[in-house]
Amino acid sequence: MKVLLHICCAPCAIYSLKTLCSESFDVVGFFYNHNIHPYQEYLRRLDTLKVYADQVKLKVIYQDEYDLETFLQNVAFRENDRCRYCYHSRLKYAAIVARRGKFDYFTTTLLYSKFQKHDLIRSIGESLGKEYGVPFLYRDFRQGWKEGIEASKQLNIYRQQYCGCIYSEKERYCKKKKDRE
Repeated sequence: MKVLLHICCAPCAIYSLKTLCSESFDVVGFFYNHNIHPYQEYLRRLDTLKVYADQVKLKVIYQDEYDLETFLQNVAFRENDRCRYCYHSRLKYAAIVARRGKFDYFTTTLLYSKFQKHDLIRSIGESLGKEYGVPFLYRDFRQGWKEGIEASKQLNIYRQQYCGCIYSEKERYCKKKKDRE
């Protein structure tokens, strides 16, 4: 069974990939993350995934499009609900690629993070799966959170400190500023 794994970043892929391979899935990665800010961060995550994928012999489809403007246009004035758009846009593209590639399933490494909204990801993924005719494979990869972190440290790969969008970057660093005061 072939599964297309949307990958937000290499560290999140480690445990997700391990789990799917242990279930005997033939996994192909898919990188599409137009939400990441700033551009240098986007490139760093892209380059880190390329190195990791090469190390583990993972085939990855790279949709290397930095379309920050579209992301911002779709979340402006809806910042508190930005994750819905972010999940939907990336999972929609993954579903389209999965259909074109005749994959049996599609899923995402977003399900690895304990900071993501799993119920929302699952709902959007399942809805898009029905719409595009490729089932969304839900797996709760959060149980491997610590294992994935340790593995990424052992591999000495870049581990980002925020989800990716400009808003999550602000929340991460402004929170630290408040903590210092």
